This record gives sequence, C-alpha cells and structure tokens, in this order.
Amino acid sequence: MRVVSLVPSLSEAVAVTAPGLLVGVTDYCTRPAGTTATRIGGTKNPRVADVASLRPDLVLANEEENRAEDLAALRGAGLNVLVTEVRTLDQAFAELERVLAACGQEPPRWLEDSRAAWAALPPAPVPRPAVVPVWRRPWMVLGRDTFAGDLLARLGVRNVYADHPERYPRVPLAELNASGAELVVLPDEPYRFTATDGPEASPGLEAVLVDGRHLTWYGPSLAEAAGALRAAFR
Repeated sequence: MRVVSLVPSLSEAVAVTAPGLLVGVTDYCTRPAGTTATRIGGTKNPRVADVASLRPDLVLANEEENRAEDLAALRGAGLNVLVTEVRTLDQAFAELERVLAACGQEPPRWLEDSRAAWAALPPAPVPRPAVVPVWRRPWMVLGRDTFAGDLLARLGVRNVYADHPERYPRVPLAELNASGAELVVLPDEPYRFTATDGPEASPGLEAVLVDGRHLTWYGPSLAEAAGALRAAFR
C-alpha cells in the first residue's frame, strides 16, 4: 500500500506502525527522524501534482491542519482522501484506529499503551485557570474545542478562553494578562516559546513551558505525554 500523509501526527503514527507504507509527507513531518518519504510541500500548501505523481492509495488529512481547497483539489485529481477530526483525546484514539485500519493495520501496541497511560492518571486536581498562547506577534491563544485544551483539562488546567467563539482567537497581551488566569502555558510549537521568549510578557503569571509535541500531537507520543505533562504541572 502507498500512503501520503499531510499531517505530522499521522505521519509518525503510520511510520511507527507500518514502516514502508509512507511514500509522501509534508515538510513539517519531522517524526520519526530520517524518513525517506518524498516531501510534497507544507500542510497548508501541498503540491497536488507531486502528491498525485506518487500514485498513493490513500492520502491522510485533517480538517484543521489542511485547507478544504487543497483537499478538494486532491480529490479532483482522483485521489482517495481520508480526513480526520481530532478535538478531544477520545476522538484522537478513535481516529487513529480508523486511520490505521484504512492502512490495513490492527491497533498497535503504542496505541494500547497510550490509552492505558491516560486512563491511569489520578483524578484531576482543583482546576487552575490558565491561558495558552500558541503564537505571538500577534498573540493567539487556545480557544474552544481543541485537542490541547482537552488534554489540559484532564490535568487540572482550565483554559480561560475555552468558551470563546473562536478556536484560536487573537487576544491583546493586556487582555491576556488581565484574564484572571494563574498560569501561562507556553508550548514550543507552533511558536517556539522558551524560557527567554514568552514568560517575560506575563510577569504576573506563573509560566509553565511544555513540549508542544506532547500537547498537540496525537500519535505514538501520547504514551509519554500523559506523564510528561502531569509532571510539568505539579
């Protein structure tokens, strides 16, 4: 079977489960390292002609990461496109099973381990209000219905913008700092927040730096993400 993945998380999931299936990935598909699959552009601007030239049996996509017009163009080229939707942890597990089944694979051990790791977490403590920037210049934060927000809620972190009408609203820094949050959670992707780039903007809030892959990727990293994220918020 020949598979092209337009989603970094799914590229890793397929590559770890069934090495050799992937024939095309995006420029942002960095896991696992050393993939020899052909690069076909970005998640927002895949080169449709390059994807078609690889003659894939299946193209993997995501309704949030990939643009509807690109998916329509791929289908217009006669390609079979499977589009996932992942906004909660439970949805991630279900979609991973669906993707891997479409690739002819049984649920792998890492998926079982991931479910077990999250199920083993103790009950979440009293929630602490937090803001979760994902970009600066301009500042953007997690809003409603996000996978990362669901993970944080399971760890006792309440996103103060969880009821915002937008999923990734732009929020002026002054408003962000006056939102009533106690924490500012700073992942290292998509914007690379660091100890010297991010915490200084919110001096009144406790800053927690987290691995963006643990917070936003759904795939083999989920098994380690449960413990790593819990440790970050202790």
